Amino acid sequence: MSDIAAQPQETLWTRTVNSVRRVWLDLGATLDSDAIPAKLEGKAADQLLERMRACIASEGGEVSARARAAQLGQYYMGLDAPGRKRFLEILASNFGPDKEKVETAIEAYHHAAPEKKARARQDLQAVLTPPRQSLLTQFNALPDGVKFLVDLRAELLRYTKESPELADLDKDLERLLVSWFDIGFLELQRITWNSPAALLEKLISYEAVHEIRSWTDLRNRLDSDRRLFAFFHPRMPMEPLIFVEVALVNGIAGSIQTLLDEDAPIVDPNAADTAIFYSISNTQRGLRGISFGNFLIKRVVEELKAEFPNLKAFSTLSPIPMFRQWLESNIAEGDPNLLTAEDRKRLKKVTGNKFGKGDLLRSVTTGDWVKDAELSEALRPALLRLCARYLVQEKRKERPLDPVARFHLSNGAQVERVNWLGDISDKGMRESAGMMVNYLYRLNDIEKNHERFAKSGFVATSSGVRGLL
Repeated sequence: MSDIAAQPQETLWTRTVNSVRRVWLDLGATLDSDAIPAKLEGKAADQLLERMRACIASEGGEVSARARAAQLGQYYMGLDAPGRKRFLEILASNFGPDKEKVETAIEAYHHAAPEKKARARQDLQAVLTPPRQSLLTQFNALPDGVKFLVDLRAELLRYTKESPELADLDKDLERLLVSWFDIGFLELQRITWNSPAALLEKLISYEAVHEIRSWTDLRNRLDSDRRLFAFFHPRMPMEPLIFVEVALVNGIAGSIQTLLDEDAPIVDPNAADTAIFYSISNTQRGLRGISFGNFLIKRVVEELKAEFPNLKAFSTLSPIPMFRQWLESNIAEGDPNLLTAEDRKRLKKVTGNKFGKGDLLRSVTTGDWVKDAELSEALRPALLRLCARYLVQEKRKERPLDPVARFHLSNGAQVERVNWLGDISDKGMRESAGMMVNYLYRLNDIEKNHERFAKSGFVATSSGVRGLL
């Protein structure tokens, strides 16, 4: 989606293993570590296959079925990464839909009499449901089983490109997660400095848009003129699915350095006229493809309007994560429209030499231009124009190249302002040559903007951005 926070894969998995193992021990399903092989080959693979069949058969009542599922889950968690991949391959290749039964059911549906059509359709749906879905559902029924499956899918996503069978398993699991994580089941919560320490630690870990550098930094982001909201699922009460950080200010902010300055005076939130959404972080990689961000923003706007009636504007201060990559690529391809005659004239006056695309590439790549006030000011018109062009005009399949732009524009925002040197951190310079952008959610225009973007890819822009172009 947009401003995504990414956890290191092994850190995620280790956290899940430690949490789930503690809970599943209470099920009386302790698994001897000697039962977990070093490699899933030959006899070990056959034994695993039998374990899976026993779980799917669900014999012996609910308690026995839960214990077998918990043991199988512990077996999976005890494997190393190659072993877990092999586990998933065995599950995918042996417990998909029976092709012959599917063909027979399709034929029966086509030839069914009208009064028997509904039953034939039900029979077809039944044989299309893979047996492995039963096993996945059994995991879901276990304590912390939902989190286990979310992180299992995060691992699964690593392998889907190289294995079609694993891609099919991923789709099965994704469909289940979509139904379990319907927006109607989610709870919006405000997180404060008084929230549990374990939850605050997770915020520090999950935030990757603008790194939380210390507990003091986090406290600043949770002060009286700040708000942090997150969606939670009832089955994952201490795991935020997505969270947004908001600053209550006067006027639209254009610099993340200023916004996150720990020494800046606190604004009276009741006197603020603008809410700035400056970080939106998805936290669960295993929920990729399940969108919560658009619902989160709308819910948070409602919460803020109710708490602070004086708020008049709702805007983001967003990164532009692929701008520099696009710029360098266009320079390498020899795009003749990057620098205008005025740009070249202005830059020659500062540098004393003819200034071409190669000089622009060197300037952007080294980043030294930020320290040279004259060169920086000379580059400013060109880089602002090129950034506006990238955000508004550069598209693929009628949609903006920039992923953050796609997210906010599809939600009905407009490109309001491109901010010069809005983020001069190492990451900001590396990704966007220091640029940031405001997407403005003008409440009366949201539905219209959304519909125009959905139909034709139309990008709503302010007069200021149009002026840059």
